[in-house]
Amino acid sequence: MLRLIQIGNSLATSYPVSSVGDFMPGMVGQLMLEGNNIVCGVSDGTAPLGIIDNTRTRSFYSQAVDEEVIAPATGIRQGNKYVSVMDIQATLDNPNVLERSFISRDVKVLLNSRNGVVVFPTGTELNVDLDGDGIPDAIRTVVSYTYQVPNVPGDDDTMGSNRISIWFQRMICATDQYEAAQRYPLNAPLFVSEAGYFTTRQPSENHPTIAIVTGPPNPRNSFLECLWL
Repeated sequence: MLRLIQIGNSLATSYPVSSVGDFMPGMVGQLMLEGNNIVCGVSDGTAPLGIIDNTRTRSFYSQAVDEEVIAPATGIRQGNKYVSVMDIQATLDNPNVLERSFISRDVKVLLNSRNGVVVFPTGTELNVDLDGDGIPDAIRTVVSYTYQVPNVPGDDDTMGSNRISIWFQRMICATDQYEAAQRYPLNAPLFVSEAGYFTTRQPSENHPTIAIVTGPPNPRNSFLECLWL
C-alpha cells in the first residue's frame, strides 16, 4: 500500500505496463524494453524510476514489525545459564509468512511459515524471568516478517488500460512494500531490492540511493515513511 503524505503540485505519470511481474502500490518501478516497446514494470534496483501506484497481484501482503514472542519453558542449569530441555513452540500473530522475509533478532528459531509457528530448539538459553524469582523460565525474541493477508483475493487494475501510474517527483510518502528483515533507522539511505522493494541493504554498487527514512516502521505502525529523492 502507498500513502502520499506531501507531494506538492505533482501528479503521477502513466506508462504502458510490462506484461510480466506482479506488483502492488508502494513498490518501485523502472522502464524496460519488451521487444521494440518501452514499458514500465517492477524495478531490479539498478535504474529506479518512481513509485508504483497500481495493483497486479494474486495475493496481498503486509508487514509485522518487531513482534514480541515469549514462550514459557522448563530449563536446566548449564554453566552460568539455563537452557531449555525440549523444543518449545510459540504462535506468531499471523500465519502464511513469506519465509525469505522472516528474521528473529534475539534468538535462533525454526519457522513453520504456513502455520505461523516458531520453534525454540532444545538447548536454547532461557532469557526471561516471568515469575520474578530470579531464575529464567521463558524464552523471548523479537521477529519481523511479511505475511499474506488472509481471505483477500488478488486484483489487476491495469487490465483495462494496460498502463501503470508512477510517482517520481520529490515527495514524502509511506509504504509497506519493504524488506522486513532489514532495520530502518531514521535518516538511513534507502535502495531498491532486486525484487522492487525498499530496503536499507545496498545489493551492489550499481544500486543508487532513492530515498531517506523519515519515519521508521514500528509495531504500532508497520509503514515505512520516506523522502523520495
